[in-house]
Amino acid sequence: MSKQEPFKALWQRAAERKGGDAALTALLPLTGDGAASLSDAQLLSAMSAQIFKSGFVWRVVDNKWPAFEQAFWGFDPQKLLLMSPEQLDQRASDPALIRHGKKMQAIMDNAQMVQALAEEHGSFGQWLRQWDSRDVIGLWAELKRSGSRLGGNTGPYFLRSVGIDTFLMTGDIIAYLKAHELLDASPTSKRGQSQAQAVFNRWQDESGLPLASLSRVVACSVGDNRLGVTD
Repeated sequence: MSKQEPFKALWQRAAERKGGDAALTALLPLTGDGAASLSDAQLLSAMSAQIFKSGFVWRVVDNKWPAFEQAFWGFDPQKLLLMSPEQLDQRASDPALIRHGKKMQAIMDNAQMVQALAEEHGSFGQWLRQWDSRDVIGLWAELKRSGSRLGGNTGPYFLRSVGIDTFLMTGDIIAYLKAHELLDASPTSKRGQSQAQAVFNRWQDESGLPLASLSRVVACSVGDNRLGVTD
């Protein structure tokens, strides 16, 4: 494996591409512990929205989400666990919603996960917040293992959307890590994700920046930089 590029050099190149330090700083994502102020119902709603956005037009999901909130009782996990299969089938054929039976079933499966973790840890949000960002890939793995349709980038995108600090394995990030010989395994494998985590941890030690900001700086240093919530 090659020697990791110092964060200072990474920042300088990204800043040069984006018009200077101030311009790059303005592109960094806002961070904060949003999960601390969100109820388990709100977290389940955000998780479900991200699942529906996977492979779909995000704007359409956002526009339809108020109807989902109404149809799924505000995503209250306890209420959802009382929903009958017949009621779920009705929602899967509702034209006001996005008619995807498997993703709707994932809402129910993840309601069970959220409720089980809430009973064990006080709340689902508290369980999320207990994770050290230096092992955020462990949280990715737990969401994938315990939940439904939360593998790949869906779990990390959900975490980012609710204020849990994480880097993202986007195309630009993976391309950078491979080009600098910092990744010699599949980015979806435990080994590959562990290598990526170690790289981001070292940059965090150098810079003091959150993983989300580090992820954005890497994205700005390479590629086409089609920036959005997924960078």
